[in-house]
Amino acid sequence: MIVKSETGHFDRRQAKKIALSLGLPTAVLLLLGVFASCINKRQEQEATHATDSRRPKELDQMTNHLTTDNKIADIVNHPAFKGFGELLLPHDNNSRYYNTLLNQVGSLMPYHGHVEPIDVVNALNHMIDEVSDGHSIFYNFYSEQQKEKDGQKKNTGLFFFRGKPGSPFAIICPGGGFSYVGSLHEGFPLAQEISKKGYNAFVIRYRIGSGRLATEDLAAAIDFIFKNADGLDVGIKDYSVWGGSAGARMAGDIAMNGVSAYGGSNLPKPATAVIAYTGHSTYSSDFVPSFMTVAANDGIASIHAVEQRVQNLKDSGAEVEYKRYQTAGHGFGLGTGTDAEGWLNLAVQFWERHMGK
Repeated sequence: MIVKSETGHFDRRQAKKIALSLGLPTAVLLLLGVFASCINKRQEQEATHATDSRRPKELDQMTNHLTTDNKIADIVNHPAFKGFGELLLPHDNNSRYYNTLLNQVGSLMPYHGHVEPIDVVNALNHMIDEVSDGHSIFYNFYSEQQKEKDGQKKNTGLFFFRGKPGSPFAIICPGGGFSYVGSLHEGFPLAQEISKKGYNAFVIRYRIGSGRLATEDLAAAIDFIFKNADGLDVGIKDYSVWGGSAGARMAGDIAMNGVSAYGGSNLPKPATAVIAYTGHSTYSSDFVPSFMTVAANDGIASIHAVEQRVQNLKDSGAEVEYKRYQTAGHGFGLGTGTDAEGWLNLAVQFWERHMGK
């Protein structure tokens, strides 16, 4: 005799009552109980499987990691990056690269050397994990009205790599000659390493085509972070600006002139600037303490121009720590596999020494 409850499961108590009324022995009662428990468990497993099979496919794909065998299109189309996937990539229109494999990602960023696909993939997978854990990783620092007024502003935003709650933040400006934004190599991997050290890190996606407009975007982004610091849970004291190549020009502009000079609020200057391989030559006694680096064989940023700027800054009274490498070339990012590997640790230590001053 099969006895079910109102939920459709086998009911042990009801089975026992009926068995007693029929005069069945205790052993049979026990067997009935075990049998009922097994059937119930099987039904629960089937119900769970049915529920899982109804999960939207997008939810199942949300946690899928990328590999170097994936295509560029897989970044854009990944559910974790829905709504902003294109802004992870260097150009405003990347469709011509969609079939390129991630193991050839360096071909998207011709001004950058030593692009390591595994560094790129690791940073992207960190972002996927953050989204899977329920965190927001992308923020618009311009309003919808501002973007409607200036269509180029639609291609801007901030990518957030969380550190310890309330810790200072770094904002990273990748390079690309203002013809692309090399975040995949010169932004996200650096931000990931900084966040591992407990600091909050942002990577800016700025407007392409103009150094002035790009710096205005940086000022607007810093403004946004200050205004939303509580919600983001970041510390606004002792922040730092980082940049490589063209991005280092942006960081240097803020380091010398401040946020308000580029349309932002009257905010404090950063505690430090980290300026990598740029031929930008500006300097003044008001320049914030800076960590500067370049390789002797850089074919784009003249090492002589960099070292002259270092000397000019020191002569003007600004504090500079300078690290010269020999063979890392231009746009080395983390410097993985080059003689510049580990430079980021030195830059963070320099930043730490200027916190609280």
